[in-house]
Amino acid sequence: MSSDIPTNTMPAGAPAAPSTFTTPEEERMIDDAFREVLDGYLQSNHRKKVEIIERAFRFAKAAHSGIRRRSGEPYILHPIAVAKIASQEIGLGSTSICAALLHDVVEDTEYTVEDIEQNFGPKIAQLVAGLTKISGGIFGDKASMQAENFRKLLLTMSEDIRVVLIKMADRLHNMRTLGSMAPNKQYKIAGETLYIYAPLAHRLGLFAIKTELESLSFKYEHPEAFERITRQIAESEAHRTDIYNDFMKPIAAKLDAMGLTYEAKARVKSVYSIWNKMETKHIPFEEVYDLYAARIIFECDDPAQEKAICWQIYSAITDIYRLHPERTRDWISVPKANGYRALHLTVMGPDGNWVEVQIRSRRMDEIAEKGFAAHWKYKVGEGDEESELNVWLHTIKDILADPEPNALDFLDTLKLNLFASEIVVFTPKGELLTLPKDSTVLDVAFSLHSQIGCHCIAGKVNHKLVPLSQKLNSGDQVEVLTSQSQQPKAEWVDYLATAKGKTRLRKALRTLQQPAVNKGREIFEKFLKDNDIRDDNVAITKVMGLYKAPTREDLYALLGNEQIELNDYVVKTLKKESSKTKRLLLKLIGMGGKDEPAKEEAPAAAQPTINTKETYVLRYDEKGEANFRFADCCSPIPGDEVMGFIDDDGQVVVHDLDCPRAAVLKASYGPRILSTRWEVNAGHFMARIRIEGIDRHGILHELISLISKHLSLDIRGLNIQADKEVFTCTLSLLVSNVADVSHLCKEVRKIPGVQSATRIGEND
Repeated sequence: MSSDIPTNTMPAGAPAAPSTFTTPEEERMIDDAFREVLDGYLQSNHRKKVEIIERAFRFAKAAHSGIRRRSGEPYILHPIAVAKIASQEIGLGSTSICAALLHDVVEDTEYTVEDIEQNFGPKIAQLVAGLTKISGGIFGDKASMQAENFRKLLLTMSEDIRVVLIKMADRLHNMRTLGSMAPNKQYKIAGETLYIYAPLAHRLGLFAIKTELESLSFKYEHPEAFERITRQIAESEAHRTDIYNDFMKPIAAKLDAMGLTYEAKARVKSVYSIWNKMETKHIPFEEVYDLYAARIIFECDDPAQEKAICWQIYSAITDIYRLHPERTRDWISVPKANGYRALHLTVMGPDGNWVEVQIRSRRMDEIAEKGFAAHWKYKVGEGDEESELNVWLHTIKDILADPEPNALDFLDTLKLNLFASEIVVFTPKGELLTLPKDSTVLDVAFSLHSQIGCHCIAGKVNHKLVPLSQKLNSGDQVEVLTSQSQQPKAEWVDYLATAKGKTRLRKALRTLQQPAVNKGREIFEKFLKDNDIRDDNVAITKVMGLYKAPTREDLYALLGNEQIELNDYVVKTLKKESSKTKRLLLKLIGMGGKDEPAKEEAPAAAQPTINTKETYVLRYDEKGEANFRFADCCSPIPGDEVMGFIDDDGQVVVHDLDCPRAAVLKASYGPRILSTRWEVNAGHFMARIRIEGIDRHGILHELISLISKHLSLDIRGLNIQADKEVFTCTLSLLVSNVADVSHLCKEVRKIPGVQSATRIGEND
């Protein structure tokens, strides 16, 4: 072993460490990387437990000896990097550093949790066990496994939050080194990161990590857009700096006169946030006016004085610039559920654009960036931000107590709470409730108690009678009105914004329809028996598809309520099931086709297979038939950034990369995701364009003439609305590819009076 750390302190039972697998240069690289971890730890406020960290490093290095990552580097560099992130970017101490160094030992080597406990004690062993339990990632190959793994992750949070923080460090390093993975793996990992890990980091208050996870996911999902926006940010930096300096100059003079010690800087929006705004608002980069926010971070040794100083700075800024009355956010008096504290205001800058200013103490800034782990630095005790975390953990456990039967519903339900903006409302007794934005009276009812929610008939908001679907605003006082004769209804799910509300409503609905479900199950089983059809997962899956029932319970309820009936067509469909489809269904449900007769296995080898590790080329053959089909949910066209998904019939379905359904598929069915490229020279595809502008006589004629005569495009739908001097036009037309759409929008914008022309989706 070439490490300069003495080997006589190796733990009992630790493996020998042959150096034949690594070069002297790599050994130096490994030791330098570990030295960076130690140096950062020694500069922190944690108690100095260097000896146990060194032992954990040697143990992990020996255990992973000879193993390399996909990139070719020694595997030990990964746990070292995770330990460095956990220590220096999240702020965790020696116990977490040891657990991070050892986090893959139990999973990847012959060593057990008992070995870890024998050498490093029960606490480190508990963390390693927790990390091993969720090591497969949140998502596996089957939906049921995904929900179960995610449940494990969240339940582990209630045991020791450090497990999830180390897991976050592990995911961050994996994202930073994602370039060595195959394209389809990049889609899968980026997709699940954006779908779950980034929202989870947000909820835990790990803002810096959340931002980086989003940016890295975006980089691999939309490489061209990432490069373009990064370049545009760099090109506009000089102009942006001049505007910021003009804006801050009078503020700095005031703060200096007040005798404050502070740091002022411009915080530029992340590439992902900018792109998100461009997509949501249908605007170009040049029209993202809130590209940066000004942040003022002041030094204050006394936490009791922080609030007063924030408002003094607020007063100084509003003496100089005009305040936007609806954009002040006081996160000091009522912190966010993730512990975030700051005072935000928006003022009109000297260039005529609104500028957000964020005012924080140094302590608030650390907690905002590093989350709960920053408390180690400030020695914050129980009852502060940690109590906020415990409230959230209690909410999560409440959801886990009755998880959704459908795994994807379960993940969506949890995600509602993970990434929600928050409002604060009050009960008639003055109790404070923190809810997601767009929460309703019904959300309040279910948050108080399941029975209150089930019997809710209306509410009083600020003493005014409102329906149970009424959306709430921060500061509202809410009283829930109930009636024993009221029963929960399926359509109520559209009124709910909270995960707890949706979960409790679905549980109540299942209880109500249980008699119908039982009756339907009997009908279905009798039908199969009478028609000599095998009662297995293949049959139920096929019938669910015929009647578009998302779950078995839904199918049984339809039968039990006599909304559908099983007829001869169902019999024929089930009995003529092809062996190919049956084998595929069996494989998908985990049976692998083992029960099929041997004579039916032979043709399977002759079926064309799709190599998910290679980029799939989307094309038409000489007969005009495509080797793919477009997804109905997002309707992409050739030239769009898309991904492929292998459906249950083995067909490649093409989704727009930003399609909400695609996000679920990437996060849930990784092995069936394909990276794609276009090679399409045939066909016409429907696209929708929204045009907005100033109304004038003859503008519609010019518009139609340009499209049909000069651009030779086929208009299939036209809807125009004018409100006083402003008009909005929605066009549906046939195009060959995305270049046609870009050219059309560019030409339409040249028409006098037209303000914008952008492509929109089917649901916009």
